[in-house]
Amino acid sequence: MSTTTAPKRLTTSAMIASFADPGQRTSPAPFGHALAELAERDERIVGLTADLGKYTDMHVFAQAHPDRFYQMGMAEQLLLGAAAGMAETGLVPFASTYSVFATRRAYDFLALDIAEPGLNVNVVGGLPGLTTGYGPSHQATEDVAILRGIPGLTIVDPCDSVDIAQSVPQLAAHDGPTYLRLLRGKVPTVLDEYDYTFQLGRAAVLRGGADVVLISSGLMTMRALQAAERLAAHRVDVAVVHSPTLKPFDEETVLAELAGDRLAVTLENHSVVGGLYETVASAMVRRATTTRVTPIALPDEFLAAGALPTLHNRYGLATDRIVETVLAAL
Repeated sequence: MSTTTAPKRLTTSAMIASFADPGQRTSPAPFGHALAELAERDERIVGLTADLGKYTDMHVFAQAHPDRFYQMGMAEQLLLGAAAGMAETGLVPFASTYSVFATRRAYDFLALDIAEPGLNVNVVGGLPGLTTGYGPSHQATEDVAILRGIPGLTIVDPCDSVDIAQSVPQLAAHDGPTYLRLLRGKVPTVLDEYDYTFQLGRAAVLRGGADVVLISSGLMTMRALQAAERLAAHRVDVAVVHSPTLKPFDEETVLAELAGDRLAVTLENHSVVGGLYETVASAMVRRATTTRVTPIALPDEFLAAGALPTLHNRYGLATDRIVETVLAAL
């Protein structure tokens, strides 16, 4: 009789899958807790959602401040329209839904009701990029591309619980509309090991390196740091630049790291069209920077459904795949 053990299958909930590695430090619902804490200090803070409170961590705020929470039902256009009205009265609303609904379904309300008058409305989009296995209906792989063209809209793509917790009060204090690519549930805690503080509109050099510079945003900064450690075993010295604010983009910090002859790679949990890679490329053209940049991003296609670890490996976002890409490009 054969005693061969079948390989362990990668399984996860497709909708609320975590991208945290086994044993990794995490923080539960950092957005919900940060918003609830901010509301203790600022009575203007209100929270709204479109029937997705527990799936965007807004339920934490709702439990702490039930008199300042508004459940709008499955009506994303109403969600953003109501948030705009609240902002007109001097309140500071945070409106949460899935990124696909905020960008595809309610775009006109975000553009004309919120951004055109420059209102302080903070749109919180869950499941950005490839953070669910439910397929194109819920994978917001083009949300940044859709929203980058809206004048005056600030776009934040946080790496971890540190970024999220520190960004919430800065978004509330910002004079104008914002869009946060939310990481929900048990979110990894990574950046506290790198003497890092979130600053709206600023990128940060997390580590230096002589051979390669990785420019990343969102959860891909976590993967960039992991890849840098593994590449050290190949005697490749890797720098990592984290750009949590995609618009306005910190050209000064990022382009300063592109000087010299290091291999440059951008990493993003977004389509290769219209996201970090093209943001970096356009800045380079304007400033006549000639360094070649290799993108690690999602392909320009509708993605498959499936288990999240399998999808990240298939589409090149897994740490092992990043290491392979960098070694092949050297």
